[in-house]
Amino acid sequence: MADLTRLSARALADALASGETTSVAVTQAALDRIAAVDGAVHAFLYVNGVDALEAAASVDKDRAAGKNLPALAGVPIAVKDVLVTKGLPTTAGSRILEGWVPPYDATVTRRIRDVRMPILGKTNMDEFAMGSSTEHSGYGPTHNPWDLDRIPGGSGGGSAASLASWEAPLAIGSDTGGSIRQPAAVTGTVGVKPTYGGVSRYGVIALASSLDQLGPCARTVEDTALLHAVMAGHDPMDATSLDEPVPPVVEAARRGREDGLAGVKVGVITELGGEGFQAGVSQRFAEALDHLRSAGAEIVEVSCPSFAYALAAYYVILPSEASSNLAKYDAVRFGLRVDDGDTTIERVMAATRARGFGDEVKRRIILGTYALSAGYYDAYYGSAQKVRTLVQRDFAAAFAGADVLVSPTCPTTAFKLGEQVDDPLTMYLNDVATIPANLAGIPGMSLPAGLAPEDGLPVGFQILAPARGDDRLYRVGAALEAALDAARGGTLLASAPELATSSKVTAPSRGPVSK
Repeated sequence: MADLTRLSARALADALASGETTSVAVTQAALDRIAAVDGAVHAFLYVNGVDALEAAASVDKDRAAGKNLPALAGVPIAVKDVLVTKGLPTTAGSRILEGWVPPYDATVTRRIRDVRMPILGKTNMDEFAMGSSTEHSGYGPTHNPWDLDRIPGGSGGGSAASLASWEAPLAIGSDTGGSIRQPAAVTGTVGVKPTYGGVSRYGVIALASSLDQLGPCARTVEDTALLHAVMAGHDPMDATSLDEPVPPVVEAARRGREDGLAGVKVGVITELGGEGFQAGVSQRFAEALDHLRSAGAEIVEVSCPSFAYALAAYYVILPSEASSNLAKYDAVRFGLRVDDGDTTIERVMAATRARGFGDEVKRRIILGTYALSAGYYDAYYGSAQKVRTLVQRDFAAAFAGADVLVSPTCPTTAFKLGEQVDDPLTMYLNDVATIPANLAGIPGMSLPAGLAPEDGLPVGFQILAPARGDDRLYRVGAALEAALDAARGGTLLASAPELATSSKVTAPSRGPVSK
């Protein structure tokens, strides 16, 4: 049959169910691909080969015995290193957690294991999910498979790059201000940030607790929906978890692809476009709107004036929450401890945090601590929360006149490694279109809209829906994907350049030794 690494998760699941292939064969093909190209891409911090093959063999044994298995049983998956995983190194991309092996699973990790999906390994990320390029990882940057000299997005660049380089059919990411959607956009893959509370955060290493959300990453809209259905659902271990049914995301994806968008009203956010957006990004976005019209949707313009202040508010709220969440890394309870003969715990803590945290993490801790300090709390953090309320009101008004809202996912295509790493403000501006959804807690999707004519790199198309309306993303996304695939005669990734099966780039400071 066809190259197993190039098949969708849905196709793999069907082939496994029919007996056309085995989970061991699928998992081994993924591990072989990782061995061949990850020296160049550096998508993985840790490769879990032995355990993944054991899990795959167990699935094959039960399937041969005639047992009923979940739909994705035997389909391997990559997991962002922000997710606590029992028995596997979990670092959140930080040296301060180097070598930490958790004694328990996050809820989503457990759900992945429960449906019998072999875990290929842990993917690289910006340290504690702080970044838009995966250059802030404590273990070296990830490279974009479309152009190894460019960034794969962040903070979840490892998960997105593992998909784009055919190393994994599915991956898990986390999205605090665009960390699923922005990497998906620049790697030509699909990523979804579910409604806040729709997927459990228990066992997720926290960055900003009111913004963080785990979500599914894949190469197609339907594959993303299949993984979403596995991950989502109420969890009593998470106080913010929604106690209600999971939206019918898989059914919505299939309906969108088959039935089109008659009666659907799509709102174009005027504030998320125009000046500052690359010409090729705007061109592909406009073409995608034409495809939505052809599928039966009505296109309208909507205005969200408070979005002009969303970025500034976000970069007060996030550092403030990060400052609080990262206080636990104190050289006492777990993780790195730097003790150079210091006589007080304060000095040990200071030395440990100085050596264990990277520059971007330190920058945001300092910003957040300042914003929360006496005399400044109301002026900064309090004001930012008021802007957050205005953003939520803008969304409510916009959704009163449209079923979904759309924009480009990112202002530009992938920039070159090193180009913005020393310019924090420019780096932060990459998330201008994705941040509002996190402030409001609503779901968002990015899917490939084509290649920018200037550089031949992927462009992302963002769809936003009201809270608890995740199924709307999948209906509209699947319809657009079908139209785009038909227009170009295949999927976007089919036109991606083939990586040399050797280590063109050897990433420095790799993570823990694989097994």
